[in-house]
Amino acid sequence: MQPPATPADLPTRIPVFPLGGAILLPRATMPLNIFEPRYLEMVRDAMAGDRVIGMIQPRNPAGNRPSLYGVGGLGKITQFSETGDGRFLIALTGLIRFQLVEELATTTPYRQIMADFAPFAADWGDPEPLSATTRAALEDSLHRYLDTQGLSADWDSIRSADDESLVNTLSVVCPFAEAERQALLEAEDLAARTDLLATLMQFASPTETGRA
Repeated sequence: MQPPATPADLPTRIPVFPLGGAILLPRATMPLNIFEPRYLEMVRDAMAGDRVIGMIQPRNPAGNRPSLYGVGGLGKITQFSETGDGRFLIALTGLIRFQLVEELATTTPYRQIMADFAPFAADWGDPEPLSATTRAALEDSLHRYLDTQGLSADWDSIRSADDESLVNTLSVVCPFAEAERQALLEAEDLAARTDLLATLMQFASPTETGRA
């Protein structure tokens, strides 16, 4: 199957996997261990079709059908394997964010929506590089954040990472609240996401005067 050439080639009716704390950003990769019957069926159907799945956070995780945030990330299954006990191990690679237009009535056990990709058409192209000042401010915020959390990092790898990979990785691995992750997902562009990421790390880091 040929990959979509433009956002206009993407299906507007998509299956969604509501998962709290999980955001899928463009060109990022998300590994998933699929074991619930409804999501096993979703993956089977996706593999038989265009191989796309929408990741979206539930607003209220209680209940079997929680309400959903208005923005999610569309991913393409780029790795797939089946385990001996019936699970699927897949990797989704982010394509583009989407606006949830409406949830559809379906006969499938998994949920499906109508998605609008137009508000995020810029996701399809490579992002503008960060300015040197913005990149330096992010690394400084990360250094302070790791210090206050008692964590270490491979700074050679951090400094050699491209802007988008670094920001995507930090947005996913830092233990932010779901609403904060959603704000990172919905940030207008890479520069805005970087500024928000730095702010979140600063708020999570005690000030020098506040330390014991």
